[in-house]
Amino acid sequence: MFDDAVLKCFLEKQGQLFPENVAETPEEAADFLEECMAVVVNSVKEVWEYFDEAGVDMEGADEEGILDADEVFDIGDGRYLIVEG
Repeated sequence: MFDDAVLKCFLEKQGQLFPENVAETPEEAADFLEECMAVVVNSVKEVWEYFDEAGVDMEGADEEGILDADEVFDIGDGRYLIVEG
């Protein structure tokens, strides 16, 4: 479900959401992301749609602000991983 780029991104950046690592290997990362029902979206617009559908109040936030949310991980290829902590 999660490709190598997503798993690598999460392993490298998990400290932005969690005080300590929740995964050490790609397999552990995949299991964790599946368990917490993380999603990968293909654009900033889809990040907005995700938060809107989840009922998160993003009033006053701009594109930069939403991408700075701890739950949003920039995969680096135009996609974003959203992980609910």
